[in-house]
Amino acid sequence: MLLQNKIPIKYVLGKIKGGLIAVSVYAIVIAVLYDSFHVTRITIPLSVPMVLGTVISLLLGFRSNQAYDRWWEARIIWGAIVNDGRTLARQILTFVDDDYNGTDIQQFRERFIRRQIAWNFALARHLRKEKPMTGLKTHMIQEELDMVARYTNAPASILELHGRDINYALQKGWINRYQQVELDRTVTRLCDSMGKCERIKNTVFPSTYSMYIHFAVNLFIALLPFGLIEFFGYMEVPMVIAIAASFMLIEKMAIHLQDPFENKPTDTPMTLISKNIEKDLKQMLKDYSIAEEAEQEDKNKYYVL
Repeated sequence: MLLQNKIPIKYVLGKIKGGLIAVSVYAIVIAVLYDSFHVTRITIPLSVPMVLGTVISLLLGFRSNQAYDRWWEARIIWGAIVNDGRTLARQILTFVDDDYNGTDIQQFRERFIRRQIAWNFALARHLRKEKPMTGLKTHMIQEELDMVARYTNAPASILELHGRDINYALQKGWINRYQQVELDRTVTRLCDSMGKCERIKNTVFPSTYSMYIHFAVNLFIALLPFGLIEFFGYMEVPMVIAIAASFMLIEKMAIHLQDPFENKPTDTPMTLISKNIEKDLKQMLKDYSIAEEAEQEDKNKYYVL
């Protein structure tokens, strides 16, 4: 996720650098041929690119809204994951009666909550097509890691372990049937959130729609110098560059927002959210050993992942 006050101009212009160079060369060539060599004295009414630009603006606005809706839905889902993760940890810590304060139940609680921490990181890496097992040794025991490694969907296998432990706690008498149902509902909500993220990840934005808009933008930029050259001469070059940059930036913004799980600065900050969940859940376990290296590492970045 891009931070509000630190986005460098270099990053913004870098997204359209190739397009700006091509537009600059094109506009300069048109101006030189028109003024010096009198080869191309072709002009068109300014209203032609204006009408086309208005239509493209509407299309880009619609596309930007659709892309932002996908990004915002992803952020809402991860907000629900934060809430359900805290709820699950609270339920595990409070549903067990005080009569069960032995070593077994304490280990059960800690193993369960630390596994939930691992689930958040595994889900983030799973959505970004990274290795989901990376870093899970910190939060899970080897027996559980061996089981998770056999699955292609690591977050789903971790939720299965949650379900098995809830059933085990019921059989041991640590929780009653009603508490088991509530815990299972919380785990089910986490599974639903995972499915929603996978739906966004696996639903490709219509390529034909993107292609048509991109073609229309290029046509608009190609016609623009012929509408400005007669009135502005060589000044049409910076004007064409400025107008083209605006349209290309809006188009590029929509392209990046439409895929919120691609490990880019415009992504939903799943790693940061997972770290915040880790901090909260560890504190619920009375564990205050939160690593600060990652915070120092991200301190000077203009985005968080």
